[in-house]
Amino acid sequence: MIKASDHYLVTIYNTYDALGDSVIPELIRTWVTGWATSRRTPQPAETPWGLALDIGNPTQVTRHVLPEPDELAVRATADSVTVPHTWITLPMEPAQAAPWLPRGWVADEEESGHLMATDLRVTNPAAPGGYTASAQVLDGVVYVRVDDSAGTLAAKGQMALLGDAVVIDRVVTEEGHRRRGLGSFVMRTLADRAVAEGATLGILGATDDGHALYETLGWKRYAALADCIYRP
Repeated sequence: MIKASDHYLVTIYNTYDALGDSVIPELIRTWVTGWATSRRTPQPAETPWGLALDIGNPTQVTRHVLPEPDELAVRATADSVTVPHTWITLPMEPAQAAPWLPRGWVADEEESGHLMATDLRVTNPAAPGGYTASAQVLDGVVYVRVDDSAGTLAAKGQMALLGDAVVIDRVVTEEGHRRRGLGSFVMRTLADRAVAEGATLGILGATDDGHALYETLGWKRYAALADCIYRP
């Protein structure tokens, strides 16, 4: 797992062109570890091709993550699967992954996302007018909640604390409260808390909408995240 204190990782965001794709597998592994911590699933297990998460959700039973995919590894992973709604996640575009998938598999464009990271900084955000924020830490996960003046949930987010790194997860703004800066506020609040906990590196997996927001906050996209799903 990434240790942001390593010199080349501390400066990753200024030297990405020189490092090329070499840092992506480490970002992936840290993201998977943090995702499991945040979602309270068992920690990822090592497989011949990468990592496996036992999720147990009817729409996502197991997720295989291949930090360094190639066609043979993808086909071998897919061929090992017998349970529908098993996922394979790859740091590549869905269209690139699709030709490698056996019959019964689909590279789902809607489920696929973006691997993003940033070096964390303090910004001391203030909640937009009419909203109040609260935070709590439980078993290594920080939860931020924003309520409106009636005490109703307006936005939320959480992150897993992994020492030098954090993985931000489940940042959501409720429908009636969007376009009021709450998503940015939650992200900045989590980043401030991460720095206070000693972290320097932030990682997340973003949807298309989230990707657009996070770029405005200084996050950088390092790879696509193709989600391939077994739907025989």
